[in-house]
Amino acid sequence: MSASIRTRVRPPAPADDWALFLDVDGCLLDLAAAPDAVTVPAALPATLAALARRLQGALALVSGRSIAGIDALFAPLRLPAAGLHGLELRSGERLRPAPVAPAALAGIREEAALLALRYPGVVVEDKGAALGLHWRAAPPARIALHAFAEAALPRLPGYRLQHGDHVVELRPADGDKGAAIRTLLQQPPFRDRLPVFAGDDLTDESGFAVVNACGGLSVLVGARERSAAHYALRNPAAVRGWLGAAGPGPVHAGDAP
Repeated sequence: MSASIRTRVRPPAPADDWALFLDVDGCLLDLAAAPDAVTVPAALPATLAALARRLQGALALVSGRSIAGIDALFAPLRLPAAGLHGLELRSGERLRPAPVAPAALAGIREEAALLALRYPGVVVEDKGAALGLHWRAAPPARIALHAFAEAALPRLPGYRLQHGDHVVELRPADGDKGAAIRTLLQQPPFRDRLPVFAGDDLTDESGFAVVNACGGLSVLVGARERSAAHYALRNPAAVRGWLGAAGPGPVHAGDAP
């Protein structure tokens, strides 16, 4: 069931019994014209590290980026993570890698790069087992990129299209952010905690559904009308403020934001 933007309220401040799952782009970080153009606020890694300690390690980043890409953004911080919309998963020292890309994807990637030459600002993002086509800096390319992805899909058995904010991806059909969160919740340090997930995009809806089914807190970042999320924060700056709102002392479930 979708909650109306008019009925969503600010989430409570982080509490010690949470299992906290955070999207990266558009949630922790402000969106940019291209994935490699984002910037990480200087204080954010320290905020995340302090919160992870407070939650006894029960904080994970859940992103469409690869885990290697997540680590590069927040280095030297290294948190549990789900990459490529859940195709990759890391908890502790255990890493579940993404599937190997089919040979056909290399040719499709080259064709996409040629198409991008016709639309300055289009970004073709090589994700290994997945391929992202971004048009944030080239809105007129949206229809052409969608048509290209739909035409390429039959050449990739076991793949599906993943629509997002100014992006369409060709990606393996198995797994999503919700499945990744469900898997982590079955493992320490996330097990037996209240699940909380914050995200901004259509790709985050599967995560909202899982935490809602567990009685947890789902937090939409931004003003998208249709979403299963029950809470909302205006933008990534508000998310960063929310995460740092509890201050240096212990936090408890009843604390106000």
